[in-house]
Amino acid sequence: MSNDAKPDLRSALPPDDALRELLHNEVHARPAARIKLPALLVYIAVLNEGVTRAEECAHLRLLPGQSELSDAAMQDNFLRLRLDRCHVKWERHSEFTRYTVVQPLPQSAWLGSVEPELFSALRVDAEWLRGIPGRTVAAIKLALVEHDISDPQSLLELGRQWLGGRNVVASMLGQGHSIALTGFRLLPSGFERMLVIAPAGLGESRAGRISQRLLELETYRLMALRALPVAKSLAPMLAASESGLAEITACLETKQETEQALLDRLIHVAASVERATAEHMYRFSATQAYAALVRQRIDELREAPIPGTQTIGDFMQRRLSPAIATAAATAQRLAALSQRTERASSLLRTRVDIATENQNQQLLAQLTRGQQLQLKLQTTVEGLSIAAISYYVVSLLLYAGKALKSAGLDINPEMAAGAAVPVVLWCVWKATQRVHAKLYRDD
Repeated sequence: MSNDAKPDLRSALPPDDALRELLHNEVHARPAARIKLPALLVYIAVLNEGVTRAEECAHLRLLPGQSELSDAAMQDNFLRLRLDRCHVKWERHSEFTRYTVVQPLPQSAWLGSVEPELFSALRVDAEWLRGIPGRTVAAIKLALVEHDISDPQSLLELGRQWLGGRNVVASMLGQGHSIALTGFRLLPSGFERMLVIAPAGLGESRAGRISQRLLELETYRLMALRALPVAKSLAPMLAASESGLAEITACLETKQETEQALLDRLIHVAASVERATAEHMYRFSATQAYAALVRQRIDELREAPIPGTQTIGDFMQRRLSPAIATAAATAQRLAALSQRTERASSLLRTRVDIATENQNQQLLAQLTRGQQLQLKLQTTVEGLSIAAISYYVVSLLLYAGKALKSAGLDINPEMAAGAAVPVVLWCVWKATQRVHAKLYRDD
């Protein structure tokens, strides 16, 4: 082999599984951005039901310099586009799509300003944001600024002014590398605001991870809460179904209604429960998954409390946990009601089976009585048949006697026929018994 030839490094492996490369690269999907402080992130998450990648790609092409963007570039569900002194990040998930604009924070919005106006400094046209395909589920303006964090109490007051003087929740993140503040309030603009304060020298990668966790935390919280209105809307139906099922079970016990009437009522209850299960069980399952992600992101923040305010994790869990518990309880009620309906159906089916068996027994009894009557009738007919056959045999003997008398034989045909009657009856009766015996032997 030539010294210049390079060995095929893959020749020592069996053929790749079709999903190997895709699954391997999943660990590198949606990497956190590298963010240089001070920075402003304008984040919008929209529900993508009914929105195709082609529509999202067409919207991204409206950005300056992106007219040549191809659909193939969006197949990995993640895309970062570099624009003039900013970049736009696109991420598509199963239920929502996220758009993030990362740009420098204008000096007028640095720490010390009071509820600064941010839209005028936006590097992306506001009309482009308004035209994003989908329905908004989360919209956040996140500012990351540099400042000494040795005095958290004074920073808490500065952060409260930056957020508009309202009550805020805040916490020290990680091993004290930054402070995060937010009010979790929708402003008239439709956006929430978050503020991260970090000392000079915070790494760009760490800043990207902090922003990613905070933005995902709020998005997953809102997605988890989507099951709460569903749970509240199902409460009257569940109460009515449980009451109706209890009445059906009571009627099964007391036999106050017919099986057909009970079956109609039970089918109505079962159909309502199964329809609700088919329409909403995915939402309840998704809520549990999103709630788990919220808890995970809170753990990843590694918060430490700042005296005078709640941590972000405590604030969120206290308000999120009741909603998650309500959704979980509703899902359990649906599952339990479905099982109880199945058990009531089994009881009703057993009752119908017993009634059917009783009807079958009565029918068999009627058939048995009919067969007995038929047997008696057959016995009577057989007796008449013996008499009829004997009559014809005796008549033949009488004719034979008359023929012999006409031939010159000295015989009295009537006397001979009368004497033969007992013999003929006995012979016919014996022949009938032999026929019966043969039939029974064959059976």
